[in-house]
Amino acid sequence: MPRLTKSLPKYCKHKASGQAVVTIDSKDHYLGPHGSKTSIAEYDRLMAEYLSNGRSRPLQDHETVKVAQVILKYWRHAERYYVKNGKQTQEAHAIKTVLRPVRRLYGQQPVTNFGPLALKAIRDEWIRAGHSRGTINKNVQRIVRVFRWAASEELIPVEIPQALSMVPGLKKGRTEARESKPVQPIDLGIVERTMEHLCGVVRDMIRLQLLTGMRPAEVCSVRPVDIDRRNDVWEYRPDGHKTEHHGRERIVYVGPEGQALLSRYLLRPDDAYCFSPRDAVKQQNEAKHAARVTPLNQGSRPGYCHAGLAGKKARRPPREKYDTNSYRRAIHRACDAAFPPEEPLEGDALKIWQSEHRWSPNRLRHTRGTEVRKQFGLEAAQVILGHAAANVTEIYAERDAEKARDVVRKTG
Repeated sequence: MPRLTKSLPKYCKHKASGQAVVTIDSKDHYLGPHGSKTSIAEYDRLMAEYLSNGRSRPLQDHETVKVAQVILKYWRHAERYYVKNGKQTQEAHAIKTVLRPVRRLYGQQPVTNFGPLALKAIRDEWIRAGHSRGTINKNVQRIVRVFRWAASEELIPVEIPQALSMVPGLKKGRTEARESKPVQPIDLGIVERTMEHLCGVVRDMIRLQLLTGMRPAEVCSVRPVDIDRRNDVWEYRPDGHKTEHHGRERIVYVGPEGQALLSRYLLRPDDAYCFSPRDAVKQQNEAKHAARVTPLNQGSRPGYCHAGLAGKKARRPPREKYDTNSYRRAIHRACDAAFPPEEPLEGDALKIWQSEHRWSPNRLRHTRGTEVRKQFGLEAAQVILGHAAANVTEIYAERDAEKARDVVRKTG
């Protein structure tokens, strides 16, 4: 029979002393007289702690616990905790990146040596690397969260996360860390120029965002089964959304223009994604074929793959759905085609030009929020964008400065 690798440590008898004993991580724990109720209760207690600690013995001597040990145990927890729909979330990847300098600089140090000065040293390294102030503050809180979790698991003294939490966040104008530019609404003229270089699928994703104020992840995940079409205003309930772990429901309202746009994509299986890269590739290939000038009896035939026939590794087939990264990259490639530099650029100069002339799909959400707030007020924008608090909506929906100008014209 195969060996059980997940079995519990056995309740055994120590013959020399007559006591019950259990061995956990190569360390013997004596429980009392073998067979007694006291020893069995002690064994049950140790097994409960063993299982709750991820099938390992709780660390007892804080002086010998290394920072790397704490990081490893937290990562095993994060792998299970930061999961949505069977896949690790972006937060899990962010935590892994944040903990790399901690492990590199302090991994072999006792955890009791990791205090506010060590945290500030890591923060200063991020400042020198050019990270923005907001990103640095968020990553510092992630590190504090790691040690707070370790204290809750009795791996380290509670005084360590308490001391780390005393490190204040970087203040605007009082640090050398750069300030990130706030996300602004995107001019519709720029959007139209960009869409000239996009396939029909991505163009419709952009239009749907402008009509509904969806998040990029929500527009990528639209399926017929998620849309309630019983009323004159359709209701789209995403299968997963950004704030679902807070117990909040997200409803996207789709009006007549959005319904007309979506109707073309609903004639498919209920659980199939409406906006598929496979459809986009098919549209691109059809456009290339329509523009073809070489006769069909010459050159490559439609669907003929040179790389595959030559024995080379064929390109990866397109996936069944877009994600936020592939959606953003499609827009960025179109921006590069729509806004080329006036003169040939290379290296860093080209990267700077592209960075300044690219826009990301989340700006479409800001555009919709600003438009709704201007016409219908802040509360309407809050509902459309799905925010629980109005102060969050104010970040996404810019104030209508024209109202202030009207007041000044009349009273100033």
